[in-house]
Parts: sequence; C-alpha cells; structure tokens
Amino acid sequence: PLQTIHQVVEELDGGERSRLLYLCQSPETDTSAEALKEILGRVLLHDSGQLMLRELLVRLRRFDILKKVCQTSRDEAERILSVRHFVPSFRVLMANISQALSSENLEDIKFLLSTTLPREKLGKSKSFLDVVTELEKLDKVSPQRVDLMEKCLRSIGRVDLAKKVAAYRNPAKTQSSCKHRQIMYAAYESDAKNPSILSHFKAPGHSLYHFALHQSQKPFQFLHSEVRVPRQNPLDSYRMTSNPRGVCLIIDCVGTDGDLLEQTFRALHFSVVVHRWLRGFEILTTLKETMRQRECTEGDVFACCIISRGTSNHLLGTDSHNRGLHVNSIRRQFAANECLALAGKPRLLFLHKYSVADFQMHNGREHRDEDLETDGLSGAAMDGLIPENADTFWSHCWTDGHQLEKGIHCSVYVRALTDALLKAHRRKLHLNELHMDVNRVVFEHNSRHPEEEYDIEVSHTLRKNLYL
Repeated sequence: PLQTIHQVVEELDGGERSRLLYLCQSPETDTSAEALKEILGRVLLHDSGQLMLRELLVRLRRFDILKKVCQTSRDEAERILSVRHFVPSFRVLMANISQALSSENLEDIKFLLSTTLPREKLGKSKSFLDVVTELEKLDKVSPQRVDLMEKCLRSIGRVDLAKKVAAYRNPAKTQSSCKHRQIMYAAYESDAKNPSILSHFKAPGHSLYHFALHQSQKPFQFLHSEVRVPRQNPLDSYRMTSNPRGVCLIIDCVGTDGDLLEQTFRALHFSVVVHRWLRGFEILTTLKETMRQRECTEGDVFACCIISRGTSNHLLGTDSHNRGLHVNSIRRQFAANECLALAGKPRLLFLHKYSVADFQMHNGREHRDEDLETDGLSGAAMDGLIPENADTFWSHCWTDGHQLEKGIHCSVYVRALTDALLKAHRRKLHLNELHMDVNRVVFEHNSRHPEEEYDIEVSHTLRKNLYL
C-alpha cells in the first residue's frame, strides 16, 4: 500500500491534489505530498479501500495512473462505479465543474458572490472548490441546495455547466435513472469552454452588475425549497436538511421494541434499515456494511440502535455458546477514521443490553477480542484530520436479562427514548435536552421498581447542537 500511495501522489499536480482532498471530504487544505499520502493511507485501510482508490482516480480522470498502479482499465473501473461508488454525487459534480472553469470564469463567480462571502474569504479562495467550501460553511450551498450555484453559472455564460447542476438538482426530469447516470458520468469528459461574454463585467450597464446589485439589496430567493431550513444558526448546529435525514440501522436480537424504534425513526424522516436475530459477529459485519452504503454517506446523520443480550463487556446477539462481540468493537466503528464519508457528521449509537451471567457463555469456543476487532484503530496509531472520536453520541442502557422471561416485555428505556425523540422533533430540542427526559423517566421507574432497575451511561463528543 505504501508504494501504491507514493506512486499515486507523485503523479498528481496541484489542482488534482486539491480535487482529491475535496472528493475525500477532507477539511484539510494542505496539498503537500505528505498530507496526501496520509489521507490515501486512511482510504486504503478500509475493506473497500482499493475500490475507493480506483474511484478517486476515475474522478480525477487519471486513467494512466489507474492502469499503471491499479492494473485496472477505464472501462472496468467505470463498470464497477455503475454498480457501487463511495464519493457523493454532489462532490463529484462540484469537482468536475471546478475542472471545467477557466480562471476568468472563477473571477466572475467570485465577483458575483462579493456580497455573499466576506472579502478575505474570497481573496484566499484560489479555486472554485475553495469558494464552494466557504459557501457550504454558511449553508448557502449543500447537496440539497445548489440553486445559487446554478444561477451563478448561468450568469457567467456557462450554461453547459448550469445544465449539469439542474440535472443533479432534479433528476426526475431526465428520461430514466440510466439517463441520469449518463449525465453524471458526462462530467468526466472535459467540456469545451465557452468564450467569456463578460469582458466588461463590472460595467454598470452590464447584466452581471445588476445581478450583483440585486444580491446586495435582497436575499437570494431559492427557486426550489424542497426541505425546511432549521431555525437554528447553522454555525452552531449540525446541518440537518437532507431528505431523508440519514440512515438509521436497527438491530434487534431479542425480538422486542424493534418495531417501535422503526416507526419512530421513520417519523423523524430517516431511511430505516432493520435486521433481526443476528449472531454476535454478524452485528459488527452488518454495521460496517451499512455505514459504507451510498445512501448512508449522503445523509446528514447516521444512527444505530442495537438491542441484544450481553455480558458485562460483550454483545451476544443470538449466540448461546460464545463470548460474543466486545462493545468497543461497535464503538470503534463510529470513529471518523473508520467511516471517512461520515467524518464531520453526527453519528449516534443507542445500545440496549439485557445482561446475562458471564459463565453462561463459555460452554463452547470463545471468539477472541482480537478476532473481532481487527478493524479498530487506536488514537495513538493515527491522528485524524477531524479528531477520530469527534461528532459521536453514545447512549448505553442495560438491565437484567430475566425481564425478557416475563411474557410481553416493553423496555422502559426504549419507550422513554422514542417518546423523547418525537417530543424533541416537535419542540426543536437538541439531543442533550432530549436525553435528560430519558434519564428522568428511567430514574423515576427505578425508584418505583428497584427490582427492575435500568442503568444508563451517556457520553458524547458532539461539537455542535444536534436537532433531529
């Protein structure tokens, strides 16, 4: 892998390195060889790392490196991409537009945005992707909000690129999903650049001047408002505008409350994936596979709910003769360096464990922890571009497994959690406020029913408020 990384990085020029950073959704701006090698090293650590590397080279149109380093032809790589890809379509579109714009086009766009972005930010923006990144920080441009960019491109005469943005924004208007893929892949091809029609774009009589003046007098009106914009300050809160909001993976290994969680997260506008009756090692495999799916990486948030029997530190799933899956194996999957496409986005884990005695689980072959945790990375082993444990929220509840033997059972924790989630959604409460309601309900239950006590452990590394 080190030799592969070295070969790739040394072949890339400055512009290609910048696009690579953007495609990897890295907040880093350092395009030095060492920085790029570190990023690609993280890519190749993943199970699908080789596929991700091939996709990045296709997006950069470096088919020569693809052939020489990865021994893969362009046709073969594009066939794979037609089935599965890792880089969000929005990032691909913006990177391809950046490559197609001339330096004069870029200056025109920066002038149009002179009343939207601070002067010092525009001055430091050396590429179109720098401009897009600043607009994303202000929530002016996002995967669900590209109208401003489309209008800018039309105003500078790049109708060809504006049409690509329009096709991305409203794929339903294309003839079929296949036709939509053709439009997106057409972004691979270099566009014939239109001659500039703005040789005097700052003249008061020019339409571009009037566009900028309009921007200064009246806030930009989006042509299509398909999602509700949160009332909270976007700089203080995580973006939560995608539709669906994200993926919620529900793993129910005991047959209780999975349906209630599914109904709740669907009401919160999540795309819900439910798995039932998994063994211990299958829990980890299912989590890893789900987090790498395209739908998961394109949302603004990822949530996972697991209900399982377990011992003090392990989840058993449906196993009865193995030690099971260490809880830390689950938590490690939520680190930024284990799910690059979710870095910077909030990742939530709600874990409900029904405790059984440790000795019951040692009658057969034990799985060693190292068998189940080979994908985990220690903090000392790798410094994250975003701190690897940032943007996570863990809620871990456990109670006596004998409660499952009492006929129809409904978890107090799950009931309190679902009620609080719906209440928070209606009243615009952030996640920390939400969980205080859960704590209150659980502790009141414990005071009334000490024989059915629930314990809760909550920790988080969220850097902003999270409103579901």
